[in-house]
Amino acid sequence: MQRYDILWADDEIDLLKPHILFLEERGYNITPVNSGTDAIEVFQERTFDIVFLDENMPGISGLETLTELKNIRPMVPVIMITKSEEEHIMEEAIGSRITDYLIKPLNPNQILLSVKKVLDNKRLVSEKTNMSYQRDFRQLGMAFGERLSSQEWADIYKKLVYWELEIDETENKSMADVINMQKDEANSNFARFVMENYEDWINQDSDDTPLMSHRLFKERVFPIMKQTDRPVYFLLIDNLRYDQWKVLEPLISDYFSVDQEEMFYSILPTTTAYARNAIFSGMLPTEIVKKYPNMWVGDDEEEGKNLHESDFLDIQFQQNKVTDKHSYHKITNVAAGRDLLSKFSNLDNNKLNVIVYNFVDMLSHARTDSNMVRELAPDESAYRSITKSWFMHSPLYDTLRMIAEKKGKLIITTDHGTIRVKRPFKIIGDRNTNTNLRYKHGKNLGYTDKDVFTVRKPERFFLPKANVSTTFVFAIGDSFFAYPNNYNYYVNFYKDTFQHGGVSLEEVIIPFVTLSPKNV
Repeated sequence: MQRYDILWADDEIDLLKPHILFLEERGYNITPVNSGTDAIEVFQERTFDIVFLDENMPGISGLETLTELKNIRPMVPVIMITKSEEEHIMEEAIGSRITDYLIKPLNPNQILLSVKKVLDNKRLVSEKTNMSYQRDFRQLGMAFGERLSSQEWADIYKKLVYWELEIDETENKSMADVINMQKDEANSNFARFVMENYEDWINQDSDDTPLMSHRLFKERVFPIMKQTDRPVYFLLIDNLRYDQWKVLEPLISDYFSVDQEEMFYSILPTTTAYARNAIFSGMLPTEIVKKYPNMWVGDDEEEGKNLHESDFLDIQFQQNKVTDKHSYHKITNVAAGRDLLSKFSNLDNNKLNVIVYNFVDMLSHARTDSNMVRELAPDESAYRSITKSWFMHSPLYDTLRMIAEKKGKLIITTDHGTIRVKRPFKIIGDRNTNTNLRYKHGKNLGYTDKDVFTVRKPERFFLPKANVSTTFVFAIGDSFFAYPNNYNYYVNFYKDTFQHGGVSLEEVIIPFVTLSPKNV
């Protein structure tokens, strides 16, 4: 066991001898000093793992000593000890970046707990997390083989993400390979579940039909608008996976309380053109093609696929006889985000304000195209970290603070998620075949009909087809489509990139979160 070195400064240090012996018996090395001056002198000469500092000492006070110690080695944790319970002293100590605050008379176990919390926290958390996950591992594995409902699959995905984030915080991440293996197993079973049920869901012929993209406004957003007299802000962050939402949640919770966090299912393909148009139009792809052919852009066309979201939103309001005033804003860069922030007061008069942020989608594409971004985000953990860093420094964070100040109701959601692809799957298509790596459609697709989701009658899935023999093929799990021609190029270039369009927990099951501002 590692022996930690503790510096303890107190003008009554002799009276603390029993506590010092108590810690020494448990393997800690204690260096006692009688004053702040002595503490600073010793601290300059030697390295310590932690400092106990009495607040009320003659000469240089504890708070003054704290400032000097932080100037010398700012990262060494300091535990302030005092007889005073005055609030201003506590606030000043906390503001000076102390690690813990103890009030005399001291209890030996109180001191030990504080030390362990500071010095052994990571190890203890790692051990506890690994043990708890190991207990849950078997239960999760057994659940995959059962006949689960769409809600139960959403709950399993949330549990897997919970453990993934917990393990990510442990010291050596020893269980990371295990959780990744279990996620792969879950995705394999989830894909079978989707293949067996998706046609019924999309036709609403099933008792277990989950909430899906095209019903989101009608079944969730419009009712929320009716239930509140405050402006509602509908924030859609493109490509936002559930794990990314969970790393943003602590930041957002400074200003908002979560009223409800639920999951809904993206329609297929899990792409912006299909899923997001379905959200804003309240229609499925073939319904859009039939009623508004001029607003549907096929995969083979160069035009942007989401240029009519505002129009679709207007149409959906009209179809549902919702007459409330609303606005739509698409943010694709920092300048646009700042411009929206500068005009924020104009949004107060709208019942609904839709804000679409495209950063996460741009990040996934940049990671594919840029070696530098790949280096910055080599895996899911780093991908989450970049998302969090972007959010903290983006105009969006300021916008959410403004919404909270204005006491607006907030909805945070997305159109689909992404998955890090690892396994190439050979497929052959003609020059009219679309370029997406997670789904293909065409009339002469060549592939082995195994480990993919094949849709031979797209009309039953409300998918538009270019000709009578068009087939849709969806990648499942972490696979991606690669052509035999230039096969090695495809594999090397696209392996370990984040893609969407296929069937996986990460792409299909996505968050819909309603929040209320704090202090309302």
